[in-house]
Amino acid sequence: MAKNHAAIALTLEEEAEKVFSKFDTNGDGKISLSELGDILNGLGSATPADEVKRIMSELDTDGDGFIDLKEFKAFHCGGGDSNKELKEAFDLYDKDKNGKISANELHSVLRSLGEKCSLKDCRKMIGSVDVDGDGCVNFEEFKKMMARPS
Repeated sequence: MAKNHAAIALTLEEEAEKVFSKFDTNGDGKISLSELGDILNGLGSATPADEVKRIMSELDTDGDGFIDLKEFKAFHCGGGDSNKELKEAFDLYDKDKNGKISANELHSVLRSLGEKCSLKDCRKMIGSVDVDGDGCVNFEEFKKMMARPS
């Protein structure tokens, strides 16, 4: 059992690195304000410049004007003001704002990030954390998933 748990933790780390590399479009090892804005807008919601700056200031914990991989992992794996940040992350996926992430919503977001996955894959991902069996991930299920030890 412990061996399987370690594989899950490694997957979270790898997932954070993959997502980071999607945000870091020029490959310089850090996410700039413009890269952050581009990816947020690419997810389908027009994010005002002041909101992008606010998000940057929350994630850029060393204040150098960029989000490095360490800062990104801290956010992605549940560090910082986690409930507020988790809700913001959850809201990016919850396109119809019904309080649940469906397989279709997950598929849409992952595709917009350049991930090659099928709707069937997304259903499997959701099934692995869907405690109440409704076929979606609610915020409580999302928090539990993100709180898994890394």
